[in-house]
Amino acid sequence: MDVQNMEHVNNQDTLFVSKGRRKRAIARVSLLPKPLESSESTYSCQVNGQSLQSYFQNDPFSLLTVEGPFKVLSDQDHPFLDIEVKVIGGGLSSQAEAIRLGISKALVAMQPPLRHLLREQGFLTSDARRKERKKYGLKKARKASQFSKR
Repeated sequence: MDVQNMEHVNNQDTLFVSKGRRKRAIARVSLLPKPLESSESTYSCQVNGQSLQSYFQNDPFSLLTVEGPFKVLSDQDHPFLDIEVKVIGGGLSSQAEAIRLGISKALVAMQPPLRHLLREQGFLTSDARRKERKKYGLKKARKASQFSKR
């Protein structure tokens, strides 16, 4: 944690930290509940120091992926959430899914009754698919040179 986050932890006693992974992307999520402000949004999300929209370049698929857990929360009574995400590796869609998993885990740590709702939507399930390793004698994981009869 850098110095800025340490001050956050000292001032507030409830900081929920979790980690989400997808392929090569790893997202570290810090979730800080605050008293509900009078703004329209119920959360504020910073990804690597940028706003959510600017980081994902207004890509609708990535934004919908990350905002999935908050749609479940819209029916629930919850405080304003200040979310800070550090994400490394992978592409934008893998990063979005890693962030979604990290946010879901942090929400469950904050409010354990949400576990059932998030599990129903599939937000707590990690996608186990990874890149397959290259095998010897082949050009890639499964690609072989063309077979010749003669």
